Amino acid sequence: MTGVVVVAARRGRRPAGSGVPLTFEVIAETLRERIRSGGLRPGDALPTQAVLMQEFGASSLTVQKAMALLKQDGWAVSRPGKGAFVAHRDHGVDDADDLDSPEATALVSGAAARVEALERALADAVEQIADLRGRVEALETCSGGRGR
Repeated sequence: MTGVVVVAARRGRRPAGSGVPLTFEVIAETLRERIRSGGLRPGDALPTQAVLMQEFGASSLTVQKAMALLKQDGWAVSRPGKGAFVAHRDHGVDDADDLDSPEATALVSGAAARVEALERALADAVEQIADLRGRVEALETCSGGRGR
């Protein structure tokens, strides 16, 4: 046998230097383009996982990876129990290096959207803690301090 080495590409991986995007990247870019074009506007619900799976012939994991990429890049935010939504931000050129560029501004806005979402989640948690404290105090009051 000659010195030929055959390397089998593993599923979900592309050979180094290949310009072929993976399915999750295609899904994410398609949604970005819909946002850029105004087909999806800030605050609009993104298509559900089931819809994207059917549209792209993709697995649930592939769609989840695409959504995670959009959220990581500030294009989308999740609202627990409600779904994923287009983030409130400006969308500029994807590959800008200039800190004054629209993309840099968009990244800051995307980070602001993530901070806002985290602040809402924290406020909800604080409310739940206060409610639980009230319940515990009510139980302690009703029990008349028994068990101490």
